[in-house]
Amino acid sequence: MSGTFSAPVLTRSRPGRLSTRAIRNGAVWLLFASGFLVFIEPAPFEIAFGLVTLVFLMTGLKISILFMPLILLLITYNIGGGFSLMEVAEETRAIWFVVISVYMAVMAIVIAAIFSEDTGRRLALMKSGYTLAAVIASLAGILGYFDVAGTFDYFTRYGRAMGTFKDPNVFSTFIVLPIVLLVQGFFLGTHKRPLLASAALLILAAGLFLSFSRGAWGVAVGAVALCLLLSFLTAPSVRLRIRIVLISIFGAGLFICLLAAALQFEAIRATFEIRASLDQDYDQGEMGRFGNQRRSIPMLLDLPNGFGPTLFRDIFIEDPHNTFINAFASYGWLGGISYLTLIAVTLLVGWSLVFRKTPWQDDAIAVWSSFFFLILQGMQIDTDHWRHFYVQLGLTWGLMLASLRYEAWRKGVPAPKAEWSASIARTGPQS
Repeated sequence: MSGTFSAPVLTRSRPGRLSTRAIRNGAVWLLFASGFLVFIEPAPFEIAFGLVTLVFLMTGLKISILFMPLILLLITYNIGGGFSLMEVAEETRAIWFVVISVYMAVMAIVIAAIFSEDTGRRLALMKSGYTLAAVIASLAGILGYFDVAGTFDYFTRYGRAMGTFKDPNVFSTFIVLPIVLLVQGFFLGTHKRPLLASAALLILAAGLFLSFSRGAWGVAVGAVALCLLLSFLTAPSVRLRIRIVLISIFGAGLFICLLAAALQFEAIRATFEIRASLDQDYDQGEMGRFGNQRRSIPMLLDLPNGFGPTLFRDIFIEDPHNTFINAFASYGWLGGISYLTLIAVTLLVGWSLVFRKTPWQDDAIAVWSSFFFLILQGMQIDTDHWRHFYVQLGLTWGLMLASLRYEAWRKGVPAPKAEWSASIARTGPQS
């Protein structure tokens, strides 16, 4: 990945003054680079997001009419949460749950708007900042797992690496997109600093493995495989397809060798054998995770407003560990149907996006490959308040609009003024 850890270069429009574009791009890089520290609240990401939103509001933030499906579905989703909250309005944690849901929705919309313009440059900044954040979080997780300088209690939980996050499952899925982007760079031969990219990928892979998150392992393997397949199908030449196949074979062999080496350590092998099993005690039985999910469905069919935000755990001891069930439990029928519709529409948007010939097609493939399996992981864990879920949701919709604009420009077809900035109308979209 070009410029893996490089901060944006801030150019000046005149002596002593930064250009508006430089300020915007610096804010975008800072937003993603700040995502590594999440075990404090508010996290630096929240502060950076507020700064980014302020910068773009002051310099022009355009919300396209083509985002209306995303916006309306997020609104109805949260209205459903509001109705559900009315049942338990005295619960402080339920109130905060709804507030956070609204914030996540706003985040997705703002990110979609940001990445619909100056798309190529902002994607490069996203990759640089996000990879740096993922490497820092992973290094913390690795150091904590091996208790370097007494960091075990700070960066691990349940004997699993969690880095600078509150939970190993959230940490591990956070680093999947940078892993996919780095692997894709080797597929396509686009890394300008392959040694730096190799070191970053090794650190992220170690962090992912030591998190011992079965869901994240599946998401990572599935996302890399899907990215490989889509990159192969969309490759513009036979030579590139051959390269993708050869690099994939080499990468698979290297992965097996590294895994075998890691399993030589008794402590790692013991934890791996436990976590790799699909038969976990807390999943089985009528009172286990899947039993609770089955028992909740008939109850939710009789409750238009659901149980109330966060109250699933009061009835079944623990959270639902299924975002789709939680959509109905915490947001009621309106929220649940809105969430299912949002996912269905986003699936259509994502699949159409990766086959569009644009300057950022490869990045779109990587983003969609990661996000698709993150969506599927919602069947196994609660992802509805994960920042990186909403970041990738916004990226998917932003890339959709940018791709439509690019295609219109290539064909010489005028687009509605509300969807085009003055600079794009004159010179075409910036890639």
